[in-house]
Amino acid sequence: MTTGCLRLIRSLALALPAMLSSVAALAGNPPPNPYLAAEKYAVTHFDSAQTDAFPYAVPQGTSYVSALAGPQVPAGPINLMTLATTSPNYMWGVASTGVSYINVANDQFTPVARLLLPGLSQTVVNSLLGLLTAPITTLTQAQQIVTQLGLGGGGISSAYSVVDNQNVLYVNYGTKIHAFALNVPALPVLGVHIERTLDTSTFLPSGESVTGLVMTYDGKLVVLGTRSVSIVDRSFTGPVHTANFNSDEYISNSAAVDSNNGIYVVSDKFMRKVVWTGSAVSTNPADGAWISPYDTGDTFPTLFGSGSGATPTLMGFGDDPDKLVVITDGKQRMKLVAFWRDQIPAGFTSRVAGQIQVNCNLPSAYQIQTDQSVAVDGYGAFVVNNVSALDGSTGSGNAFVDALVRGPLLPPPAGVERFQWDTTTHSWSSVWARSDISSNTMVPGISSASGIVFANGYYTDGRGWTVVGMDWNTGQTLHQTVFGNNILGNGFYALTQFLPDGDLLFNSVIGPVRVQEPGGVVYPF
Repeated sequence: MTTGCLRLIRSLALALPAMLSSVAALAGNPPPNPYLAAEKYAVTHFDSAQTDAFPYAVPQGTSYVSALAGPQVPAGPINLMTLATTSPNYMWGVASTGVSYINVANDQFTPVARLLLPGLSQTVVNSLLGLLTAPITTLTQAQQIVTQLGLGGGGISSAYSVVDNQNVLYVNYGTKIHAFALNVPALPVLGVHIERTLDTSTFLPSGESVTGLVMTYDGKLVVLGTRSVSIVDRSFTGPVHTANFNSDEYISNSAAVDSNNGIYVVSDKFMRKVVWTGSAVSTNPADGAWISPYDTGDTFPTLFGSGSGATPTLMGFGDDPDKLVVITDGKQRMKLVAFWRDQIPAGFTSRVAGQIQVNCNLPSAYQIQTDQSVAVDGYGAFVVNNVSALDGSTGSGNAFVDALVRGPLLPPPAGVERFQWDTTTHSWSSVWARSDISSNTMVPGISSASGIVFANGYYTDGRGWTVVGMDWNTGQTLHQTVFGNNILGNGFYALTQFLPDGDLLFNSVIGPVRVQEPGGVVYPF
């Protein structure tokens, strides 16, 4: 039987459970944003609600990726997400060094066009990749690598990106937002160019940097600063509308957006809803805006300051009875917190709808904190612990250094937990928890069709870097993609993605790769 026939049979087998569960998968989904290139994968965290859930079925079983396998798109260091385009045959690859346009049709994963950032050369990119692919044997070496990569303490340049319905890709690099487009839309092989650039230093208050980039449901760009929210036209022309927050606050995450252009932002002190009215960014309760404190203030040696490490995630849509926005809080042993998104219902007095302690089946002395958003499907929520039990005494004290070497050189973090919101009692309950699951820095993802949630981490039992998929309802391990000790398996703050045929699209620290599932074969050969 030919490889093509085997792939067709596998695709049909994956499609069957997806079709059977299609009704359930649609329940509670956020409405598509008409100004995005696609319903899923056109914005960091997959959709405007930031759910981290995708609709594709994923095969069960264990796959092993060769330790010799390299990235099929050698995009340079730090690759957080591969984004949808307006065509199902192509995707945008975003790296800290530039962008690529990737052919994903017929099992391919081939860059047909690439564009480095102004001032960068392929020689420089190859040098940076060489730093990462050489064995890292000491913390001092890892610190030197982080310095050479230009990673400071304020986050990752190019962390948040979005593709609009005209197939223009918007990415933040430092203080600038570049809009990338194809030279000839019908012929991607003719290359990519920077269509226009927005210098955010012209409107962000002095000392602020870009921390997030999303899009409203009327097609405006939302630019988050460390203490502000601004609305700009995608043409980068016209007035910039800004709401400034308190000088002692700090925002380190992106935002969620609802279909009425409510924008949900969390700082290290407050959870907020601001509203884009079409002419202003309003913080006025008369327009539906609100502000709420939450438990915060603790700091962690491997995370970015105090406060929530989670980009807010929306929960409840359409006819769903409870409309919520959820985060994890900023305490040493974090809680999962839900806020009423709209008007506080009758009988309730607090903007906080409910909260529950995260335990992950870990001893009470352990710190539990995350730098990842809450993954949501329906009224279910999934959180990961990114703090090792020994981070306080043996970590480097630098988040990026630890992200490179936790596992191989430092104890890996462990612990995940799945929760459910009850719309009758308006409260959380824990569904299951596992203390043996490692989640280093990668954002978890959910296959709504298969009912599997995925986490990436390092295991000292011989597996090394592994993507583990767990049953959404029971926590049982159903899927493993094992990379071994190859740094290719370190997702380094990236998003966990799968393609429509069930292949893993793994956004490695050294470049994205397509892994044929099951089997673990980097495809094509």
